[in-house]
Formats: sequence, structure tokens, C-alpha cells
Amino acid sequence: MNVVQPILELIGSLGFLLYGMKLMSDGVQQSAGEKLQRALSVLTGNRFMSLLTGLIVTMIIQSSGATTVMVVTFVNAGLMTLTQSVGVIFGANIGTTITAWIVSIFGFNFKISAFAIPVFGIGYFLSIVKKGAYKNWAEAIMGFGMLFLGLSGLSDVFTPEQLGWLFKIQGSGVFAILFGFVIGIIITALLHSSSAFSAIVITMAYNGLVSWELAAAMTLGSNVGSTIDAILASMGTSADSRRAALIHVMFNVFGTVLALIFFKPFLEIVMFVTPGRENSNIAIRISMLHTVFKTLSTFIFLPLQNPIVKLTQLIIKDDKETESKTFKLEFTEFLGKESAPTHIIQAEKAIADMTDVVSDMFDKIQIGVTKRNVEFIERYKQESVDSENYVDQMHEQITHYLIKCQSLHITERQLNHISGMIQIVDELENMSDSCYATLMLIYRSIEKKMKFLQEDMERLLPYLELVRQFLQFIRRNINNQITPEKLELARELEDGIDAFRKDLKKVARKRLEGGADVKSELLYIDVIRRIENIGDNCFNISENLLNW
Repeated sequence: MNVVQPILELIGSLGFLLYGMKLMSDGVQQSAGEKLQRALSVLTGNRFMSLLTGLIVTMIIQSSGATTVMVVTFVNAGLMTLTQSVGVIFGANIGTTITAWIVSIFGFNFKISAFAIPVFGIGYFLSIVKKGAYKNWAEAIMGFGMLFLGLSGLSDVFTPEQLGWLFKIQGSGVFAILFGFVIGIIITALLHSSSAFSAIVITMAYNGLVSWELAAAMTLGSNVGSTIDAILASMGTSADSRRAALIHVMFNVFGTVLALIFFKPFLEIVMFVTPGRENSNIAIRISMLHTVFKTLSTFIFLPLQNPIVKLTQLIIKDDKETESKTFKLEFTEFLGKESAPTHIIQAEKAIADMTDVVSDMFDKIQIGVTKRNVEFIERYKQESVDSENYVDQMHEQITHYLIKCQSLHITERQLNHISGMIQIVDELENMSDSCYATLMLIYRSIEKKMKFLQEDMERLLPYLELVRQFLQFIRRNINNQITPEKLELARELEDGIDAFRKDLKKVARKRLEGGADVKSELLYIDVIRRIENIGDNCFNISENLLNW
């Protein structure tokens, strides 16, 4: 029982620590993560802004793994370039050291449980007031309390009396250092959290179970083990997203190798910048080591951003271009790093791409009305078929992706947002059907050599231009909430399209009554009707965006 009980307490304390960190990170991400991640996808204009963005985001969400997964996802979706990702990855590595500082500063200066239990209680009661309005922040507070409960348990169990026989590892020789380094890699990879492992190392070192040199080696090893999330997230993605993951691996591995080569001088630098130096608290010293290592690595590698990018391009070849135009949007599981905002942003990018394809299909209608000849058929008919098939694939896969998003831990607002996105995708697919049907009518009129007066075709041009303006309005505002004033503008465009349709149909009926060719006039009326349907779809999307 003297052996089993400490081990069970260790497992339980680790559970509190890991789940507390996850709850805290998830709570913050659900509360402010969407804004942070949108900032991450746009505030990366230069290497220093990228570095700062990655640093701040990671400090807030308490997980460099989550930030790196976002980066890989955004690069894969085309929201961030490979060059932009470098600074964010470097900044995320510095930002992740905040957890070690929290543990070392607050974890050993007073009785942790006396602080953790009230914090957890406050978080719980906050989660049930005002119908859960503060649920996500409450979960973050509860996670904070659980983190320190786990830390308290680890502090109690990581003592020479309890687990000294199992964990007391001392020594400063090469083999001891390498052993600690390998242990750091393995355990961090298993935990999927360098922050959690840092908390464990700090606790062990504070209680005298590992020496300063061993703690340093294990901390360095954890930096290599933490790359597992980026590697897993990049599997099956584009070449650039795999390169972003490789940059994360290279940064941590090369930096760690340098630190191991100059191990003694590196520890002396850490000791020099730590208040109290040799007499300093070992917990503070380990946190300082973590920060100094990440910061020095960044100063070394950030100026080499462009050469690093070129190196990854040499190692990972470009994706092979396929002749078949297929669309893929795979829902990737991130092993505990799932983030609804990340998935939603990726889906929004796909919806924007879908809008572009539909707009391109509509542009061909305008070309067909002005150039009704065989060359138009030869150039665009197969392309129209391919575009329609491509939009059908987008409709199916984006919808499936969004349904998967609904199974994540999401807020009511995010659920409504996802439902609205599904409706928009349906409207875009209906638009593509109308565009394709209109193009097929134009192709048929050319093949059947139907005759239309030049003035009748010219009457269609302002009608088409009005619909094109509506499509441009949708493209500019897609994935953004519009104001009531913008909705009023959309209503004016819709009313204008309806008025044009009535006038054009009235003229066509008069021609029928005057003995015009029935097939030609019916086809002309069908074209008018289908174009008007596109305007209806645009207005439906506008109404949806009002409640975005």
C-alpha cells in the first residue's frame, strides 16, 4: 500500500493538473478565442508583428500547441502565408513560458489548496448565475483552481518520503543529462503539453527529486516533445502547412541542440540573469531557463526567417497539381487541441472561395449574352460543367464540415453562426444551379441557332449588371455582419432586379403576341427568371448576414 497509494495520488494529481489546464485554455478560447484567432489570421504583416501576435495569443490561451495548430490550419486554408507563420510560431514558443512562471511564482509561496478550492468554488457558482452568461470565463476560473489543486497534489506526492525511491534522479554527467533530455521528450509527447511537464519538473526540482542540471535537461527535452501537436495537425494537409509544422520542429530541435552543445555556459547565463543567482529559488530558475532558451532561440533564428522558409521548401516539395478539379475540406482532429473558432474561420475561408467560384460562373453569363457564337461554347462549356461540379463538391463538404463543427464544445452564439453558414452555403449552391442553367440555355440557343434581336440582348445587360453589383456586395460582405443600412441597400438592389424582370417579361410577352418565335421567347423569359433567382439568393444571404 505504501507503493500503490503514492502512485495513485500522482495519477490523480496529474489528472487535476492536465484537466485544469485544458479547462482554463478552453474557457479562455471560448470567451475570447475567436477574436484572438481572427487577429492571428490578419495581424501578421511583418515578422515583428507576427512574433508579437503569436506571443500574446499564446500567453492568453496558455497553449503553444493550440496556437501552432491554428497556424498550421490557417496556412492550409490560405489565410496565412508560410513566411507569416514563422514569426507567429517563434512568438508562441516564448508565450508558452508564462505557465511556468505562474507555477513558480504562485505555486510554492503559500498553501496552494487554501487558494485553489475557493477559486474553483467561485468559478462554479459564476457558471450558474445569469443563465450561464459567464459560463466560459467561469470554466477558465474553475480550470485555474483545478490546475493549482493538481499542483498541490504533485507537491505533496513528489517528496523523498513518498516517491523518492522512484524519481530521485541526480547527477550532472553527459549520460545523466541525455537521460533527462530523452525523458523530457517522451513525457511531453505523451502529455501533449510542455506547460504541464514544466509544472511537473518545477515541482520535482523544488522538492529535491531532481538536480538543477537534470531539471534543465528535462526542460530542454520538453521543447522537442511539444512539437508532436504540430506534426499531427499537419498530416494530410498542403505542402505549406507541413512546412509550417517543420519550421516549428526545426526551431525547437536546433535551439535545443545548441543549448545541449553549450550546456554549461547556457546554464551560467541563466544563473546570471536570475535574481539571487546561486541562492535563487530553483523554481524561478527553471522558469527563467525556459524563457531565456526560447528568447535566445528567437533572436538567433528570426533574422534567418527567409532562409528557413527556403530550406523547408527544399525539404518538402510543392503539391502535385492534379488535372481533375476536386475540392477537399477535411475535418482534422487535433487530439485535445480542438478549437471551434479555428474550424469556423477555416469554413469561412471555404465559403469565401465558394462565392468566388459562383461569381466567376455569373461573369460567363455576361460574356455569353454579348458573344453568342460557337467560340463561346468551345471555350466555356466544359469549364461551366467543371465549375458546377466543383460547387456541388463544396456544398457537400462544407456542409459536412460545419455539421462536424456543431459537435465541438461551442457557445449558443457559435451554434447560431454555424447554422447561418449552412444556410449561406445552400444559397450559394442554388445560385450556382441558376448560373449553370442560364449558361446551358445560352449554349442551347447558340447550338439551335435561335434568333434574337440585338436590342433584346442589349436590354439584358443593365439587368445583368445590377445582379453583378449584388454579387459583388455579397462577396465584399461575406462572413461579416452587415448593418441595417447595408441590408436596406441590398433591398434596393433586390427591388431594382424585380422591376427589371417585370419590364423584360412584359416586352417578351408583347413579342409573343406579335407572332415572334415561341421557343426563342420562352427561352428568353426562362433566362430572365433564372437571373432573378440569383438576386433572390443574394438577398437571402444578406438577411442572414444581418444576424451574423
